[in-house]
Amino acid sequence: MSQTALHKRRTTLLHEGWAYGKVRDLDIRSDDTIEVIAGKDKGKRGVVERTQPDRQRIVVRGINTLKRHTKAGVKGTLQGGIVDFNAPIAYSNVMLVCNKCNKPTRIGHGVDENGTSVVVCKKCGERHVRSAS
Repeated sequence: MSQTALHKRRTTLLHEGWAYGKVRDLDIRSDDTIEVIAGKDKGKRGVVERTQPDRQRIVVRGINTLKRHTKAGVKGTLQGGIVDFNAPIAYSNVMLVCNKCNKPTRIGHGVDENGTSVVVCKKCGERHVRSAS
């Protein structure tokens, strides 16, 4: 990564309030269920489609849906019109929903007796095994 791109990314993260411009690891992964805790979609639940760890954002199916107005392509290959798409939402505005107690919860990290990484629900104590991805 070039020096300019690295500086730009750190500056962006600093302006968004992240400590010292460092990128945090995301605890939320694809196919996790989340609940929005702040913003226009507060209280809604959805399934994570993809994450953007370098921007500290996640894309959730059915949440933060925006419209994009597109022009038709020059050769007629792209049809013009209004397209709905799911825009990224800030990672700090969502909470993971526990599979067992079905409540939004903070999570803890631990290691299983087999040495695999687990995520622990702070409300009910349920342990969820995490894959390597």
